[in-house]
Amino acid sequence: MTFSQRLTQTVRPILGAATFRWIGYLGLCAAYLQGGINKLQDFQGAIVEMNHFGPSPAPLFAVLVITLELGASLMILIGCQRWLAALALAGFTLIATFLALRFWELPDGIERFSAANSFFEHLGLVGGFLIVAWLDVQKKPD
Repeated sequence: MTFSQRLTQTVRPILGAATFRWIGYLGLCAAYLQGGINKLQDFQGAIVEMNHFGPSPAPLFAVLVITLELGASLMILIGCQRWLAALALAGFTLIATFLALRFWELPDGIERFSAANSFFEHLGLVGGFLIVAWLDVQKKPD
């Protein structure tokens, strides 16, 4: 048996555990849970944010975003139509990233650098949600 095979065999019980996978889902959804809860607690701030980025009517879009962030995150965590919730958050994240992080429009400097980093980090989240959806539809029915 090769070192790689032994190493894989050693970590499989931990990395293959349902609890480990759930912690991964929680990490992936953490920003959406936090964002939805914050917007819910400060609805006026959520409306200000919607007005800043342009969707109108802002109160309706604030409710939709809160519902999506919290609802889809919970669906992923409990495994209810996980693939659908993951695709919804992937799509939302992609749209929000192109609306909010247009680094190419900023002058050179730290603001552009930070926006570019955030832009590509958000693309990583999109990729993570796409993998969640792909894995979920690969599962065999119970």
